[in-house]
Amino acid sequence: MDTTKAKDELPNHVGIIMDGNGRWAQQRFLPRIVGHNKGADRAKEIIEHASQIGISTLTLFAFSNENWKRPTMEISGLMNILKRYLEKESARLIENNIKLSVMGDITRFPEPLVEQILELQKITKDSKGMNLVIALGYSGQSDILRMTQRIAQKVQSGELSPEEIENSTLEKNFDIPLLSQLDMVIRTSGEFRISNFILWHMAYAELFFTPCLWPDFDIHHFNELLQNYSQRKRTFGGLVPKSQNRMSALNSSV
Repeated sequence: MDTTKAKDELPNHVGIIMDGNGRWAQQRFLPRIVGHNKGADRAKEIIEHASQIGISTLTLFAFSNENWKRPTMEISGLMNILKRYLEKESARLIENNIKLSVMGDITRFPEPLVEQILELQKITKDSKGMNLVIALGYSGQSDILRMTQRIAQKVQSGELSPEEIENSTLEKNFDIPLLSQLDMVIRTSGEFRISNFILWHMAYAELFFTPCLWPDFDIHHFNELLQNYSQRKRTFGGLVPKSQNRMSALNSSV
């Protein structure tokens, strides 16, 4: 693949709601945690591919605020998988110049894991390659609430007046300030909802829903959806679509 050409043809920011790990395992009469492990392997593959073909930002919905309702054993297993992933892949992220950012409320996560996350964010903060965003303990509504509270505090302190508040003010006060707008959102497993994902940033995102369970969602599935994305007309409310000459480099992809 000509990655230099592909970079100009790809969506800038792709978000993925990685769904279906548990069902994948249950269909095979395996413990749900086996599905989560397989899903982690798939995430690693997609991250590497996205970085190689030139996607600027990849956001993965890994653990929602609502996931705390799951059985304690499953939550513990998920935390261990994340810990192992960060331990095993930190060197690869650094080597590939990938910046790690985490959005969401991680205060309920195990302290050693929180320290690990914060340290890797610090180490990679100046990386110039792909921005890998992992949503952990995340809720789109809570993100908006926290943003609103930050702005309200600035108004209360006199740092900001209500008349000065505009879109850019909001965008600077989210969990990740000035995160780019989503161009493309993928949800696996056949569900047709966005499940409280990054609500503000998906205002004009192209939505893709696939019946493929996340552990089965490989590079070929990803490329097919990217090709589909390239064929959609994105007018952003206007009449003249942007150039549709996109993604030709994917035709030679693995």
